[in-house]
Amino acid sequence: MHGRIAALVLVAGGGALGSLLRYGVDLAVGGPAGTLLVNVVGSFALGVLTVGLLPERVRLFAATGLCSSFTTYSTFAVDAISLDGVAGVVYVAATYVLGVAAAAAGVTVGRNR
Repeated sequence: MHGRIAALVLVAGGGALGSLLRYGVDLAVGGPAGTLLVNVVGSFALGVLTVGLLPERVRLFAATGLCSSFTTYSTFAVDAISLDGVAGVVYVAATYVLGVAAAAAGVTVGRNR
């Protein structure tokens, strides 16, 4: 039981920090550009974290907690439908292309550490 509580605390702590960082980006950048930024940065970070030989507690805090609360699919979806025509399509394509590229770059960085 003690291990599960510790894991919950790590995930919650990472989630709180990720939420605060996400809010900071929203204040600084806002709108679809801010959502794109957090999703690309979060994809890169998660790529690094998933291949590194990190202790479980670090992965719980940083990947499950921080990255999960920092990135946002729901806001991406709402932003995509709020943009008109071509802008919405470009936004969706850019999010997927840049997100996958960032994740691949993160995996590469993580493997080479």
